[in-house]
Amino acid sequence: MSLLAVLALTTSSTALASAGSSKAVPDPLAGLALDIPATRFVLPNGLTVIVHEDHSAPLVAVSVWYHVGSKNEPKGKTGFAHLFEHLMFNGSENFNDDFFKATQKIGATEQNGTTNADRTNYFETVPKSGLDTILWLESDRMGHLLGAIDQGKLNEQRAVVENEKRQGQNRPYAKAEDLIVRATQPVGHPYDHTTIGSMVDLEAASLDDVKGWFRAYYGPSNAILVLSGDITPAEARAKVEKYFGDIAPGEPVTHPKAWVAKLSSDIDETTYDRVAQPRLILTWNVPGFGSRDGRLLDILGDVLAGDRSSRLYKRLVVDQPLATSVSAGTDGQEIEGQFQIDVMLKPGGDVGRVRQIVNEEVRRLIDGGATAGEMQRMRVRYEGALARSFESISEKAALLAQSQTYLGSPDAWKGELDLRRTATSADVQRAGGEWLKAGSYALSILPFGDLKAASTGADRKTLPLPDSIDLAHFPTVERATLTNGLKLVVAHRGGNPLVNMTLLVDTGIPQDYDRIAPDTASLAMNLLDEGTLARTGTQLNEALGALGAALSTSGDGESGQVGISLLKPTLKQALPIFADVILNPAFRPADVDRVKAQTVAGIRSGRKNPSRVASRLLPRLVLGSDGPYGRFATEQSVDSIGIDDLKAFHDRWFHPNNATLVVTGDTSLAEIRPMIEAAFASWRPAAVPQTITPPPAVQSKSVVYLVDAPDTPQSVIQVAVAAPPRREGDEVSRRLFNMAFGGSFTARVNMKLREEKGWSYGAHSRISGGRGPRMFVAYSSVQSDKTAESLHELDLLLQAVTAGQPIDAKELATAKGNLTLGLASDWSTVSEV
Repeated sequence: MSLLAVLALTTSSTALASAGSSKAVPDPLAGLALDIPATRFVLPNGLTVIVHEDHSAPLVAVSVWYHVGSKNEPKGKTGFAHLFEHLMFNGSENFNDDFFKATQKIGATEQNGTTNADRTNYFETVPKSGLDTILWLESDRMGHLLGAIDQGKLNEQRAVVENEKRQGQNRPYAKAEDLIVRATQPVGHPYDHTTIGSMVDLEAASLDDVKGWFRAYYGPSNAILVLSGDITPAEARAKVEKYFGDIAPGEPVTHPKAWVAKLSSDIDETTYDRVAQPRLILTWNVPGFGSRDGRLLDILGDVLAGDRSSRLYKRLVVDQPLATSVSAGTDGQEIEGQFQIDVMLKPGGDVGRVRQIVNEEVRRLIDGGATAGEMQRMRVRYEGALARSFESISEKAALLAQSQTYLGSPDAWKGELDLRRTATSADVQRAGGEWLKAGSYALSILPFGDLKAASTGADRKTLPLPDSIDLAHFPTVERATLTNGLKLVVAHRGGNPLVNMTLLVDTGIPQDYDRIAPDTASLAMNLLDEGTLARTGTQLNEALGALGAALSTSGDGESGQVGISLLKPTLKQALPIFADVILNPAFRPADVDRVKAQTVAGIRSGRKNPSRVASRLLPRLVLGSDGPYGRFATEQSVDSIGIDDLKAFHDRWFHPNNATLVVTGDTSLAEIRPMIEAAFASWRPAAVPQTITPPPAVQSKSVVYLVDAPDTPQSVIQVAVAAPPRREGDEVSRRLFNMAFGGSFTARVNMKLREEKGWSYGAHSRISGGRGPRMFVAYSSVQSDKTAESLHELDLLLQAVTAGQPIDAKELATAKGNLTLGLASDWSTVSEV
């Protein structure tokens, strides 16, 4: 066994002229309808319930939102809302055990809880047969929690949260959030502290505080329950009344509606961190979530930096280039938002020059407005992303809950869609001029209503479990081989106007791999979306953006992928562009130099990130530095890659007889085949080189490697052993073992390091690798002063599972249940299919 312990560690005016004038642009999504039909009702105790029917799979997404977050914390109690969220998973009076131990019995997926400044939510997706179980559990912790909370649980979860805070502090640029909050929010504002809170306040939290928080905020009158999926409103009402109706309403809660602390002057601050690249973040306080101006400012942010055709991206990343990435937009919290422009500069970059360019582009947009093409491209991009999100019943549930919680109506989300469709450039200009150049408090008191709990409710003595399991059904797969040898695989999934295509190219490991720079495949694949012989990268992005299409390219050395997500009405227009990307990459010198510089910047930045350092070194130490699996890119190897190397990679592997095109979504083989034949008619088969699958390096002894990263609050530990290559029929067994050992919340490593010891926010295991030797890795971020102890515990767990304590029948049954019951969720979207 090989062990690894890593201790933490040109101006844009010309471009704008070509972007288009204010002339009307044909709308590719004319007539596209987007909706989430929902039924809303309120129980007599004040619980608001929203039901959305979606019978595409036997699943129901359950989302419970409590209208309480860190903005409700009094002075000296920062971090308390988030701490309480953790406690909600530690058992209730009638199921006094870890919440996940119950949910894994019914096949719950996508389950978690999160806290922000304004709300705390708990969510999971369950097979319909498990709905009674999860409603019993959720209602039990809503109405029957206090008797299960004790000092031991508080101490345990306090340690977990403190390790989560340390883990966050261990990331590059972690101090930015604290500094932004401190500079932009006056003392006494509800947002004057971060959600994670301070260590001092977390240590001071008492059992009485916990119980008082529950009584003050966790009543049904301050909660929203959303059921999205295979359920009718009538079914939902009966079940919700049964399980939640007898819970006392709780206390009335005051919710401020707006509190914008608009900054009166510019503030400059410089700080230092252990990072590889300078970063500039500009922040303005603006109206909050759902406000018209907040939404208009989000459009302004999209025009500035929404995609690679946007103004700041072209000027800062493409034309100059001074930066490796740029983003802009509004973080719309409930009572106040923040508009931010975030620029990651190239190493050694000039922050002053970047800030000057940002100011110029913001001013130019406010003064001159956006072009018609820009406004439409950003709208189509938004609608495409929204349509894709509607594939997920859990994402629809979250959107309905968010709309109800913050805006008082489950369909209030349509306000942004309507605004995106009707907003003018003048609207965006006005909002930018109002808020991006350098008050009122209104309190309304409304009647609480005559709320009361029902006299009867669910049986709290017995947890209801499913009588049967709803089997997952994978779509029928159609296959064909085109005349040029391209293999075509089509899986129909209706219900949403989306079509996904992924071209898989078998890039293998050639026998002469040692003469090819390690990152050649990855670099070549990443450059495919930077332009073709007929289109520059900007033109390609504009063409696809106008159609609402999302293009992705990637490669890992043994396979390459070119993917596109399309809206069905644009299929015929987008297919030729997709084929152009695959067949005719340009590899222009300016694009190659820019992407190589970004790759080098990523390598240098990774040296400041303990987790990335560990993951980079691990394959070399476990699988051997001489073989292809232990090689990694360096600044020198990336610099050595020339345009001829990239063209040679494409010429070597990109042949139709060496590729498979997977198509999923709202189409069929009969419909799509003629379009594919036409789009790839010029692609001809050719000979493909022989490939090899090298054996793993032989490990003769255990070794501990240390990488010193001084003054970091956590150690990153990765413990690995070389695993044999895939064999036909054994992948399920490996997944089951990993699920039981470290692949779930209740697996051995997490229960040991997080739940029992409290040394980590989370501990996991994984099986990684391609066709050749693979790695089994157990990993975690732990308190620095518990590094040796954590390694010792992992060592004991690994020894035990191969000797005296193998995976037992109960663990195996749990793992089988997790994987089997999760299939419906795994297959629930076009991209996942």
